[in-house]
Amino acid sequence: MDHISAHINGSVPPKKGRQTPERATERGEMMRFFMDRLNPSRTQSGLPKLTMPRMGRLLEKIPTKDLYYLKTVCSNAKDFSKKFWWEINPKNHTPEAKAKAAKRWEEKKLELKKQKYRDYYNNL
Repeated sequence: MDHISAHINGSVPPKKGRQTPERATERGEMMRFFMDRLNPSRTQSGLPKLTMPRMGRLLEKIPTKDLYYLKTVCSNAKDFSKKFWWEINPKNHTPEAKAKAAKRWEEKKLELKKQKYRDYYNNL
């Protein structure tokens, strides 16, 4: 048992098994990056802020090297939050979902091409 003065001065050594606050990991830095980018839009929408334990639970199945890919993809997207939530949803990465997305992309490209021709001939 420690003397009471040790508690008053704040110089109590940490107990075995407890993590020190200055312990930082590569994965933790990535989680903090995602939290910092996602929380402002969540507070604007009236949703509660994400916490480190929640981020850990969301990203637990994703390897650290894939988090770097996720960071790059989300940073390059127009809407960081929307892209993040789409990418971590496993339903979006099945063969059926990929085929559906490819079909929508082709339809969108065709529609843009048609619009381009319409605009060209309407301006003559």
